[in-house]
Amino acid sequence: MGLFRALSDRHLAGLAAFAAAASLLAGCGTMAGGTAGPPVPAPNYRVGDRWTYHGEQGFRQKIIWDETHEITAVAPDGITVRVTSSGAGPRTEKWQAPGVVLIGSVLEDETKRFDPALVRYQYPLTTGEVWQQRVRDLDRPPNPYGPVQRHVTVGGYESVVTPAGTFDAIVLRVVVTLDDETPFRWATQCSGSIRYASSVANAVASEYSCWYREKGDDQAMNQPGPNPVLKLTSFSRGP
Repeated sequence: MGLFRALSDRHLAGLAAFAAAASLLAGCGTMAGGTAGPPVPAPNYRVGDRWTYHGEQGFRQKIIWDETHEITAVAPDGITVRVTSSGAGPRTEKWQAPGVVLIGSVLEDETKRFDPALVRYQYPLTTGEVWQQRVRDLDRPPNPYGPVQRHVTVGGYESVVTPAGTFDAIVLRVVVTLDDETPFRWATQCSGSIRYASSVANAVASEYSCWYREKGDDQAMNQPGPNPVLKLTSFSRGP
């Protein structure tokens, strides 16, 4: 009973930490980054729309890759996106609608089937707007730990320099708790940002810093997790 209580208290402490970080972002409003600007409407995608990104991850020894996202189908039941990467095998995302992901990733390279659908972008993207979700991966067996939690605050506009050019992008501040808790470690916590440009109808840059802690040691230090950085290198519209 004492062990269960201890674990429960630490789990609640983790939830409290997520809530505190999310509340801080929510309180930022227009201070979440950049200057005021117009809301970003939902885009009209078409087959052949293609975005290529350069990615880096790691500290002393960086992992470097390039990945391409291409829309292969637009149908009444959703949008299909093929993602190919020089650092991993191909994967497929399924969007219920622009910004609403049925099958896809929370960060960059993993693929999950979300229940409910993950709202990656809640259009129109408007400075000061906030949304948050708890979503489950249907491909993971039920467990006593928490689902993915994601909190997004829309900031203002910034000028963002990428290999594809310089963009006027709206800033999204993101806090994520992953669904990777085990009996030996707490769930990975991530904070980061997405720079979204309406001129390419997608992110032009994103970066995250993630960490986790081992269980059983109240003095445990944060262990580094993924810290992916993506920047757009090219964009082209379909025919």
